[in-house]
This record gives sequence, structure tokens and C-alpha cells, in this order.
Amino acid sequence: MANEANPCPCDIGHKMEYGGLGHEVQIEHMRAYVSKPPVNTGRAVIVIQDIFGWQLPNTRYMADMIAANGYTTILPDFFVGREPWCPSSDWATFSEWLKTRNAQKVDREVDAALKYLKLQCGAQKFGIVGFCWGGVAVHHLMATRSEFRAGVSIYGIVKDSEDVYNLKNPTLFIFAENDAVISLDEVSLLTQRLKDHCKVEYQIKTFSGQTHGFVHRKREDFTPADKPYIEEARRNLVEWLSKYV
Repeated sequence: MANEANPCPCDIGHKMEYGGLGHEVQIEHMRAYVSKPPVNTGRAVIVIQDIFGWQLPNTRYMADMIAANGYTTILPDFFVGREPWCPSSDWATFSEWLKTRNAQKVDREVDAALKYLKLQCGAQKFGIVGFCWGGVAVHHLMATRSEFRAGVSIYGIVKDSEDVYNLKNPTLFIFAENDAVISLDEVSLLTQRLKDHCKVEYQIKTFSGQTHGFVHRKREDFTPADKPYIEEARRNLVEWLSKYV
């Protein structure tokens, strides 16, 4: 689910067998996965999960990757104890399930994560990254909050509001050319709306031949032709954070 105006189920893809390098903590009303860099740099990133939840190994792998590049990284449970979507569930119930998990109502969790990063980790500069459902949340947050110096929204798009195009700080949007959830027409509309309304730097990248979830839910070695695109998208993510955070 990466388009709140037309919610559509997405395939979990390749679920990694990955244990994670970080640890879990309790932060106010929620659990979170925290991964720390080799040296504390005073920079931190909040990672927002997709519909498959904060415990998905693939997303924890991405959090560890970001941490390895110099950021204290926190991956909170934005569903706050409620069950993530299960691929074996009845897709006919997906829309009802989604109504209780609004990607544009995450401020309480974001505030708790920021407080933890400031008080417990000494962080002073912040970025935010989200995948799918989390990509929608990042788009929303970058249009409504200024404490994030940079955002990366990966296959997530907010369509139903006119006030989400005047971004507060630099934002990178990553899309897949063959995404069954987000059409190229929707990406084109986002491009035009940002051109008309956005006053800060932004970038929209659409990766040729890729499908929804390719950055964090496709194995690099599954189709060799996909590997360069996966690696480039991940590199772009880190470079964007490095440039602005």
C-alpha cells in the first residue's frame, strides 16, 4: 500500500533471513528497533515501516545499512502493537484493516522517537526514510514538519491533499517504473505539483524496469539485471541523507 487515495495490496517479495545488528527498546507507548553507528555523529534517522511491520527483517536490514553510514537509526512500531498485514490474510479485508493505520497520523510516534533520539542518543540533526506505507508518511511529514533536514520517500505518495506539495525541507522520492500500486501518471502529476508549489530542493527518481518494493524487498541476486538498480537506489538514499543531514 503506497497510495492512500487508491489503496492496493502489495506483495511482500523476498523476506530476508536477517537477524539485525541493533536492539529493541521500549519508548513511551511503543517498541522500537535501534541501530547505532560505529561512532556517534549527532545525526539520526527515523525509518518508517511498510504494511508488513517494524519487525520485517528487510526493513531492519535497511535501518542497519543507514546506521553503518553514520546515523543513529530508529525503526519504531508505528502500528503500536497492532498486527501488521500478513500476506496470507484475505485481501478483501485490506481496506478495513488500513482504516485503523493511517499513514498521515503518525505524529505521536514521531514525537516519541525524536525525544528518545535527543535525550538518550544525543542526536541534534534528523532525517526520515519510509517505505511504501512509510513512504506516504514521509511525504506527509516533510510537508508538515520542519525538524527533518531531509526525507526519503520510497514508493509512497500522498494524492488526496493540496497542501502536501510545499515541502519544508529537501525530499527524495524513489519510484519503480513497473509499480502496480503507483502509476507513472501519478508520478508525473506529483512532479508537476512539486514544480508548481515546492520551494526547497527535491528529486524524483523512477527506476527502469523495477517493481514495487524493489529497494528493500527484492533480493539483489534474484535477477542479476535488477542488482544495479537496487544498489543505486540505496546509494541515492544514503547520499541524500549525507548531503542534507
